Amino acid sequence: MSWAQIIPLIFMGLLGFALFVYVVLDGFDLGVGMLMHRANTEERNTMVASIGPFWDANETWLVLGIGILLIAFPKANSIILGNLYIPVAFMLIGLIMRGVAFDFRVKARLEHQLGWNYVFIIGSGLASATQGWMLGRYVTGFAEGWQFTLFALAIALAVPATYTLLGACWLLLKTEGELQAKATRWAKIAWVPVVLGMILISLATPWVSTVVRDRWFALPQIIGLLPIPLATGAALIALRWILNSPRVRADLCWLPFVLLIGSLVMGALGLAYSLYPYAVIGQMTVWDAASSTEALNVILIGAAVAIPAIFGYTIFAFWVFRGKVRELTYG
Repeated sequence: MSWAQIIPLIFMGLLGFALFVYVVLDGFDLGVGMLMHRANTEERNTMVASIGPFWDANETWLVLGIGILLIAFPKANSIILGNLYIPVAFMLIGLIMRGVAFDFRVKARLEHQLGWNYVFIIGSGLASATQGWMLGRYVTGFAEGWQFTLFALAIALAVPATYTLLGACWLLLKTEGELQAKATRWAKIAWVPVVLGMILISLATPWVSTVVRDRWFALPQIIGLLPIPLATGAALIALRWILNSPRVRADLCWLPFVLLIGSLVMGALGLAYSLYPYAVIGQMTVWDAASSTEALNVILIGAAVAIPAIFGYTIFAFWVFRGKVRELTYG
């Protein structure tokens, strides 16, 4: 394989990596936002404090992913964003609502704080649901028909459920006392729709996409691919089992979050296998969609600087603010 064939794959890998990191990192803070309606005032302040040092930096990975799509795959960009202008607009509205509410709720008078909390909750739910809808439309190659719309709706519900479970697992890791006990119960509740959603989507995806069906259900590929669903199932079952242990509120508080990330890694690998080598499934390969090799060479220099810097900052922030959450204050 020549360099001209390899470099589009490098950028597709970077795009997938950026979006996966975004799903994990912004997923837990979107999930915390959606769980706030179940908490009292003091618990809401603690929940916001738990994501305060991270939430805006987490969204940097979404900007990075969209930037790679725009400059490295301009032909795919015209198809993808051309089909997703409206949900992208609603996602941005949701993210803006979160950002505004996050800052204003801290300074608002007590009688106004509840309103800002609900702006934060609604913005979190709106951003999550629109991301699920966009994923559903992308996986089906933007095909038209009731079955494809139903599939996208199912993922629009499954993604917020997954983010909610991520948020509950994050609170298990970062909080103590009654809020941590509540987070355990929230995780048990959220686990059910996540598992049901994954099962239904795993069954429906081959139904709505002939490309995916041909990839997964042909011999001998199906034998080699079995570890992906088996590992995903094992991680989710282990997560639910550990939630019953008292140690989940002590020395194993990190384990549910890690197990859920492990299942998401398996899901991402399965999705990457289903889509390869398409930038738009069934319509355009990564090589057809990519910019010229000369342009990608220049962009790669910038990516070699920007991505390690963002990754390094992310690790530094999580290291500095490690441990249980403390009160978030503003001067």
